[in-house]
Amino acid sequence: MNRALPKRGRSLRLPLILCGPACLLMASPPGLARSDQLPVQPAERLITPETRTAVDRGLRSLASMQRDDGSFAVEGHGRGAAVVALSAMAFIASGSPPGRGPYGRQVDRAVGYVLDHVDARGLIAVEGVDQDRPMYGHGFATMMLAESFGMAMRPDHREKLSKAVELIVNTQNEEGGWRYLPRRYDADISVTVCEVMALRAARNAGFFIPRETIDKSIRYVKQCQNPDGGFRYMLPGGQSAFPRSAAAIVALNSAGIYEGEEITKGLQYLIHYLPRPTEESRGNHFFYGHYYAVQAMWHAGRPYWDEWYPAARDTLIARQRDDGSWMDPIAPSYGTAMALLILQLPNGYLPIFQR
Repeated sequence: MNRALPKRGRSLRLPLILCGPACLLMASPPGLARSDQLPVQPAERLITPETRTAVDRGLRSLASMQRDDGSFAVEGHGRGAAVVALSAMAFIASGSPPGRGPYGRQVDRAVGYVLDHVDARGLIAVEGVDQDRPMYGHGFATMMLAESFGMAMRPDHREKLSKAVELIVNTQNEEGGWRYLPRRYDADISVTVCEVMALRAARNAGFFIPRETIDKSIRYVKQCQNPDGGFRYMLPGGQSAFPRSAAAIVALNSAGIYEGEEITKGLQYLIHYLPRPTEESRGNHFFYGHYYAVQAMWHAGRPYWDEWYPAARDTLIARQRDDGSWMDPIAPSYGTAMALLILQLPNGYLPIFQR
């Protein structure tokens, strides 16, 4: 059952032209309540004192990693657009918008760093880091710029964000997805999710997104679903995997689809990967997978959310390092930012995470 993209987080009227047949609001049958209409546990019950301590330690650790230019490393992925953007969002999720709050200075630096790496085409990429697969970083960076739009004070924010959004729209391929490079060639589910999330955030911020772009992306994601409910990497075929399946569900949610066979089967697939503090992580991309899974469960509501968040929360607290960070092969700033985004989701400070 499809729904129109809701006005979450900001009292913003969205133009009707953005919603095609795939986004129409449909009423539930009598007596059948949607999952997100059922009450969920309030944030104060989910964010325990131990969680607050872990978050505070994580925020201090992440802040200590930031360099004067706004990046989070001298070299490597900590300088990349994706990690800087996710780190900025982790601080915003704590209640610090650009230039205000305990971590407002860190957010301001990160926003400035990302804006300084928007080229004439609108592509957000850091030389020496993002050149091979720039559309990953571009998607996360565009989403962050949209989430901070209206909060930051940079006069070039609107213009550069608009160009970044236009680049996403113009590089969608015929299948309806995106891939590593900004060109209409092939597509994969992971990059496609990044761009759909960026478009959702931009639309929430008031930017025009063509109806056809959203409809084609919905079709692409749905076509990547396997019979087991999980999602494969590309259309031609392949096995399901937890990280990309979680991401695919969130992409559908971001496009306005919260119910239906694809969502039900996808959630049933994901629930088999419920995290447990005493178990080793299964497979690669632990933080990536759980970053998306917690959002999928948040949108699904009860009973998924009530079971998933405490499990993810306790797992992350158990994995926190003595210095307050979380380690990931990509970069400690990446693992820390992702863990903080997961733990702070119930706060609802980021517009794209709000119900």
